[in-house]
Amino acid sequence: MKIIDIYKEFKKLKKEITVIGRVRSNRQGKAVSFLVLDDGTYAKDLQVVYKPETIGYSQFSETRVGAIVSIKGMIIETPNRPQPFEISATEVILLDNCAEDYPLQKKEHTLEYLREIPQLRARAKTFQSTFRIRSSAAFAIHEYFIKQNFVYMNTPIITENDAEGAGEAFVVTTRKDAKYDQDFFGKKASLTVSGQLNAEAMAQSFNSVYTFGPTFRAENSHTNKHASEFWMVEPEIAFADLVKDIEIIEGLVKHVIDYVLKNNLEDLKYCESFYEEGLIERLQKMSNDNFEQVTYKEAIDILVEASKKINFEESNIKFGMDLSTEHERYICEKHFAKPVFVTNYPKEIKSFYMKLNDDGITVAATDLLVPGIGELVGGSQREDSYDKLIERCNELKINPEDLKWYIDLRKFGYFKSAGFGLGFERLVMYLTGAKNIRDVIPFPRTPKNLLF
Repeated sequence: MKIIDIYKEFKKLKKEITVIGRVRSNRQGKAVSFLVLDDGTYAKDLQVVYKPETIGYSQFSETRVGAIVSIKGMIIETPNRPQPFEISATEVILLDNCAEDYPLQKKEHTLEYLREIPQLRARAKTFQSTFRIRSSAAFAIHEYFIKQNFVYMNTPIITENDAEGAGEAFVVTTRKDAKYDQDFFGKKASLTVSGQLNAEAMAQSFNSVYTFGPTFRAENSHTNKHASEFWMVEPEIAFADLVKDIEIIEGLVKHVIDYVLKNNLEDLKYCESFYEEGLIERLQKMSNDNFEQVTYKEAIDILVEASKKINFEESNIKFGMDLSTEHERYICEKHFAKPVFVTNYPKEIKSFYMKLNDDGITVAATDLLVPGIGELVGGSQREDSYDKLIERCNELKINPEDLKWYIDLRKFGYFKSAGFGLGFERLVMYLTGAKNIRDVIPFPRTPKNLLF
C-alpha cells in the first residue's frame, strides 16, 4: 500500500499490510526499534515499530538513511500520540541499502545546498510538499478550463515569432555561421517565449482555448522570480473583452487555490511551517475576497502619494513608467491588502497586440498583482483593427511581414478576442510561500545554471 492510502484508510484496515518506502530514520533499541518511512505520496511519514523477533531483523543493523525497505505488519492505533497510528512489523526486508555518503542525512540543509542536488532534493519533505502542490495546481488548471468548455491546445515550442517583441529568444539552429536560410527550417527559428499568438488563431475556430506548456526567455535576470525555462498558462477567448478576461482570471486563480486547500492541506501545513507563517489563512482569505480593480493612472496616483512617506528604490514615479515589483507589492500588500487588477496601461510599455483604447494613449490591458509576488497574471483584449495593428508594429519596428499570418486573422472575420498569461511557477510560489522560483521547479534553468 501507499502511505497516503494507509492514512486515509487506517481505521478500516484490520489485516496485515505491506508498504515499500525510503528510510528517513532508523533508531534501534535492545527491546524495540523505530523506523520512520517515506514513499513520497504524503506529507506525513509512517512510523514502524519492530522487535528482535521480527523476521528480517538481523538485516537492519546496517540499514542507513535513504535505504529502500519493505515492511509487513499490522496497524496499531495510537490516539494519545502525535501520530494517529503506527505499524507493528512482522517482517522487515532491506531491499537496497544507501551509500554512507548520501547527501541527505538527518539534519537541516539549506535551500542553496539542495539546489545543487536537484536529482535528490525532491526526497526532502519541503520539496515533496512543494512539488505535490505543483502537481495538484496543474490538475486544477486543466479542470477549471475543461469545465468552462475550453479546448486544450499544444502550441509550437519551435517558432519563428517573438510574441513579446523583446528579442530575448533562444535561437534554434544546426549551423555555426548564422546562415539561417540554409538552416534546418530555411529561416531563423527560436524557442517559444509565448504560445499566445498561436492560441489566438485557434480561439477563432474553437471560441475558447488554452495552452499550458514550457516557454523560454533568454533574459539575463537573476531575480528570485525569473527563470530561463518556465511554464505558462495562456487562455484565449474569442468574442471577449477585457471585462470577461478579468472574470476568467479571477475564477481560475480562486479555483486553483480552493482545489489545493481541499486536496493538499497537509502539504500546505508543512509549507506554512517552513516557508510562511499564516500561509493557509492567506490563501483562504484570497479565495473569499473580491479582487480590487484600479486603473494604471489611479495606481500611479497611489504611489505618488505613498512616496511622500516611503522611500521606494525607484522614487521617480510618473505616468508612463513600468511598475517595478516594489510598486506592485505596495499596491496589493499595503494599500489594498488583497489581489488587485491594474488596467489600462500606457501603450508604450505594453505589447504590440494589445487593443488601443479610445484615448489613443492606453491599451485594454490588465495585470493581476498579488501579495508576496507582485505580478502574477498579465492579460489584455487583443487589437482587432487590421490597420491599427499594422501601425503598432511599425511604431515598435516590428516587420508586419514577419507576422502576416497573425495580422491577417483580422481580415477573415475576427471581431475581437482576449486572453492572458499566468506564470505557473509564480502561482506555485504563491501557493507554497516559497521565496525563490528555483525552489518550485524540479530542475531550474537560470543564467549560468545548467547542471542537469
